[in-house]
This record gives sequence, C-alpha cells and structure tokens, in this order.
Amino acid sequence: MDSIIFDLDGTIWDPIDTVLFAWNRCIKNYSEIKRELTRTDLEDTMGLQLQDLSKQLFPYLDEELRMKVVTECCDLEMGYLQKQGGKLYPNVEYVLSVLSKKYKLFIVSNCQDGYIESFYEYHNLEKYFFDYENPGRTGLTKGENIKLIINRNNLISPIYVGDTEGDLNAARYAGIPFVYAKYGFGQVGEYDKVITKFDDLLNI
Repeated sequence: MDSIIFDLDGTIWDPIDTVLFAWNRCIKNYSEIKRELTRTDLEDTMGLQLQDLSKQLFPYLDEELRMKVVTECCDLEMGYLQKQGGKLYPNVEYVLSVLSKKYKLFIVSNCQDGYIESFYEYHNLEKYFFDYENPGRTGLTKGENIKLIINRNNLISPIYVGDTEGDLNAARYAGIPFVYAKYGFGQVGEYDKVITKFDDLLNI
C-alpha cells in the first residue's frame, strides 16, 4: 500500500448541521417547496451526485427547478462551511498527520467544485493531502475520479476509505481495496476491511 484515497462526508467529517442550516435558509425563497429539510433527509443523500440528490429531496419539482434549487443551496452552503466548518470525527488531524508520514493521502468526493476547498480552508488540513477530485470539476463519476487520481499521481497500490455503497462501487470500479467507515452515514454489506472509528486506520 502506497497511498490512501478518502471519501469526505461521513468518513473524515460530518458537515450536516452546517449544511442543513444553509439549505433551509435557501429553500425558504421557494414557495413550491412544502417543508424544511431534516438531518435525516440529508443523511439519506450522502454520496449522491447533485442530480440524484435533487431527485431524492425534491421529487415533486421539475428537473430544471430542482437543479436551480440545489445549485443555489450548494453555493450558500460553501460560504457557511468556510466560516463554520463541519464536525471532524475524533482524532482526525492526529491520524492524518501520522498516516501522511508513510502514505500519500488524497480525497475523492461526490461534491461540487469548491466544497473540498471549503473543508480545507476552515479546518486547515490541506497540508496532509497531495491531491483531490470531485465531479464538480471533472463531470466524472466517483469511480472515474478515483482512477483519475491514481493515474495522475502514478499510484501503485492505493486503497479507498468511504462509508456508503456508492463508495464501495467506486472502489470496485477503480479496482482497488475498499475500507468501510462503519461510523459514517451508509450501510455497506461488502468490504475488504472495516473501521469503527477513524483511529482504526492506524492499525490496518
């Protein structure tokens, strides 16, 4: 193993409380939306790309309006994340500092352009990562973005750490081992290794 590629939401941090506040503030501007979102609503969309996320949250809106709403919500959320951040899982920075001395670390997340940068900016963790990618920049799936990171950085033996079935499928698509972050948002039935807390990565 020469490198570790991480998912972000549900793996390194929990941003939902900040994101939920921003999204509910944004959707108040739309009379077509019948109710505020809940934390459970957002937890159930973790790992989805924006188009699928919009269908799940607002299935009663037409596609054009759905995408307009989620785009505006995402733009607003990044401002809040830059100022308030999310909740890092326990000992994240310590674990990253230890791992980064032995492995190259990366992030591949199904998020919009600017989201990972907001995470970096508030929590000051960019120094531990070599590179990152997301569909907001490339238009590619998570599996394709993992392969892009592998090829761009000449990785020989990476693993992927994530918390959802989509993360598992992306790792399988890229042909690399999958480590399931069981403490995150998703339920995964198949994995190569499992961690119940972020610190467990030090023992793999």
